[in-house]
Amino acid sequence: MKKLTRFATPLVAVAMLSTAPLFVHAQNSPKGNNQAQSQDWNTPPAGTEQEQQGYRDGIEAAKLDQAAKRKIDAKASHLYVHPPVKGQARDAYRNGFTGGYEAALKHQTSGM
Repeated sequence: MKKLTRFATPLVAVAMLSTAPLFVHAQNSPKGNNQAQSQDWNTPPAGTEQEQQGYRDGIEAAKLDQAAKRKIDAKASHLYVHPPVKGQARDAYRNGFTGGYEAALKHQTSGM
């Protein structure tokens, strides 16, 4: 029995170590696809700097509202009501903010 253990243990170890690269490869392949998908929804669409900033802020606001269990409404958010930009850029910021907020909500519900 002792000879069998001496022979079987290294054999099992070699078998386990030889399959490890296959598992690593399998884990890395889907990750690239998920990363590309996640970049699609959280990358601001083309537009003005204010729209892009609004989009990013909308994503963060949606995450914070969900975490704090506040009312889920982009137009009730502090940054929508009081945007950090002035003048005509407010409308562009608010459009981007609403888009980012909705994208984050859609991603959260489809991700679960």
